[in-house]
Amino acid sequence: MGPARRRAALRLGGGGSPPLLGLLPGRFSVFPLFFLALLLGFASLLWLQLSCSGEGPALGGGQSRGGSRQPCPPQVPLLPAEDEPSWGPHRLALLVPFRERFEELLAFVPYMHRFLSKKRIRHHIFILNQVDHFRFNRASLINVGFLESGNDTDYIAMHDVDLLPLNEQLDYGFPEAGPFHVASPELHPLYHYKTYVGGILLLTKQHYEMCNGMSNRFWGWGREDDEFYRRIKGAGLQVRRPSGITTGYETFQHLHDPAWRKRDQKRIAAQKQEQFKVDREGGLNNVRYRIESRTALSVAGAPCTVLNILLDCDTSETPWCTFG
Repeated sequence: MGPARRRAALRLGGGGSPPLLGLLPGRFSVFPLFFLALLLGFASLLWLQLSCSGEGPALGGGQSRGGSRQPCPPQVPLLPAEDEPSWGPHRLALLVPFRERFEELLAFVPYMHRFLSKKRIRHHIFILNQVDHFRFNRASLINVGFLESGNDTDYIAMHDVDLLPLNEQLDYGFPEAGPFHVASPELHPLYHYKTYVGGILLLTKQHYEMCNGMSNRFWGWGREDDEFYRRIKGAGLQVRRPSGITTGYETFQHLHDPAWRKRDQKRIAAQKQEQFKVDREGGLNNVRYRIESRTALSVAGAPCTVLNILLDCDTSETPWCTFG
């Protein structure tokens, strides 16, 4: 038999046994070997699922008290059926102030879409991207997001892009009884003072309007949450916080890397004195802005809307809005 015919016979099972089967006993059946291969494959997939986090994404610069964890393969996002009553009647506008933190954004959008969908919470993620040349103004961006979120949402989450909830027992439902501070001082990995209301805060749209939104005077990083806490109290509202959560400071994953991404903590001109005052005039009623563009995006299968926002600043009122 020539070499070509011999190779063909081996492929079809004739002319002798392949080398591997030749090592097996004469009466050995291929079916137990096939079953063993299936069993090993199933065991490998099970090990992968148990060893990966399935939640927090892996970011090179991320900071997490829980240590680094292997990310699971992407899951298909869950989408609500409009006629499915188990999703409830309310719809959340997730408002995410943002500027140039794309690595965190790529992790945040699919993670939060999957997290909220698993909890059967109807939601729309709004990325509030500040594209002007003024200093970052988180409070004004949230005011803009509130005004631009439309009538199909009835409550909001003021949500930092670098804070991911790890505990599925956290409540993101409609906060009918009053503002609900998800990232409470007992759970937030960094901020533990009792009047803290930053990170993740839920409010009905009615309650946010009762507060006249947030002050527009806070340019740069920090203090706008402290002023908003005083607005909440002034409106006669009571801040509520999670109960029964036992994961403590491991409840959230904090993605921000302070060594790589510095925060704008400068206090310019009279800003140092002004930052501790209550703004009794400004808020939703006088935020000045223009929407440069509105874009619907999908990040790893998770939908969101990106608003490119040009804020305006009256330098006679807040001269610290510029970097100069």
